[in-house]
Amino acid sequence: MKDYRSYETPLNSRYASPEMKYLFSSQYKFSTWRRLWVALAEAEQQLGLEISDEQIDEMKAHLEDIDFEKAAEYESKFRHDVMAHVHTFGELCPKARPIIHLGATSCYVGDNTDVIIMRQGLQLLLAKLTEILRRLTDFARQYQDLPTLAYTHYQPAQPTTVGKRATLWINDILMDIEEVQQTMDGLKLLGSKGTTGTQASFLELFDNDYEKVRRLDGLIAQKMGFEQCVPVSGQTYSRKVDFKVLSVLALIGQSAAKFSNDMRLLQHMKEMEEPFEKNQIGSSAMAYKRNPMRCERIAALARYLMIDSLNPAVTAATQWFERTLDDSANKRLSIAEGFLCCDAVLNLYLNVSSGLVVYPKMIEKHLREELPFMATENIMMDAVRRGGDRQELHERIREHSMAAARQVKQEGKANDLIQRIAADPVFGVTEAELTSLLSPEKYVGCAALQTEVFLREVVEPVLEKYKDLKAGEASIHV
Repeated sequence: MKDYRSYETPLNSRYASPEMKYLFSSQYKFSTWRRLWVALAEAEQQLGLEISDEQIDEMKAHLEDIDFEKAAEYESKFRHDVMAHVHTFGELCPKARPIIHLGATSCYVGDNTDVIIMRQGLQLLLAKLTEILRRLTDFARQYQDLPTLAYTHYQPAQPTTVGKRATLWINDILMDIEEVQQTMDGLKLLGSKGTTGTQASFLELFDNDYEKVRRLDGLIAQKMGFEQCVPVSGQTYSRKVDFKVLSVLALIGQSAAKFSNDMRLLQHMKEMEEPFEKNQIGSSAMAYKRNPMRCERIAALARYLMIDSLNPAVTAATQWFERTLDDSANKRLSIAEGFLCCDAVLNLYLNVSSGLVVYPKMIEKHLREELPFMATENIMMDAVRRGGDRQELHERIREHSMAAARQVKQEGKANDLIQRIAADPVFGVTEAELTSLLSPEKYVGCAALQTEVFLREVVEPVLEKYKDLKAGEASIHV
């Protein structure tokens, strides 16, 4: 029964997916410890230690049935979580009890498990990133030709297309996919390095045979699905690894926050919207409102995610010599919450990108309000070709533009720049001729072609590479 009188992190109760929560669960953590103890025993047996198949089979038979209450009792007694689980496992495996954790220190299970979980967490995130990439690619292709007003400094600027704008979001996701893949590929297990990284206990176990000690690391890595272990370490792997991993998560947070902020601004302008469900309430007071609450939540969680990456940065910088324990409590929070938060952000991003709503008439309205200003350079060049003085024309356009802008801003009237230019004999052009210049497609440059080429040459190869990686639908609970 849920205890409503104690705190529970919203990342667990509201935001993260069941798959990511399971990765950071006690069940998965401690069953991974047991798999590492099996791997250690198997490797030690292969290298000549007297460990029987019966002992190993006994351990394998009890990987998942963890008595957490008994482990808690042992931890209360020993004040040591690893030894608590050694004893709990040993009670289930009396024949294997003498060789469980043989030669190892706590970081053998703790650090190796952390690396395993982080790599699998990155794999879950990679699947969601590639699914977002698919959805945004479909969107960009659908709207690659639709002109829209672009903005610099959030001021109207030369037009682009809706699809081209989406390529900016896509390009950020591509960068994240590349970073996630590189980070996954570069992760190494700690291996079996001993209390200070010298492997002294294993050297003794193998009668000073250093080659067997070296092979032990390789065998453990192979059994746990890794190519290699770190070449040298103290008792722990370098905490820079944690910073590198959380930095990648922070990069994902940046991409998602950028997308969510753009969407919030577009929703304000009524040009685009995030999905809005039939019975969704936008405001408790203002019933008509359609607030961009999912994108706002992306922004909020992404902010937390980006700041969280500072934790392992400081932790890595303050480790003393071969090991100090001021990393442990921080790691329990920052790594798990970083992954749960990133998972939550991508769930929302996937949900929003799956149902983007576009309002072409509002986009056209805003574009046509500003298009006369965008057309002034073309108007001036045409007038010059008909014999006009470029400098005089530039000054007249500047004066007319300022007057039209003043009328829009101060009097709330329509933009009449075209009418002003048509009435000025120095330009020698009719209003009808000027209106023909105001086709939005004339001012988007290579936006549509850029989008087409980018999707074909850059995005599609990535989608093909990850075509079998599926994330499924993102479930938003609140």
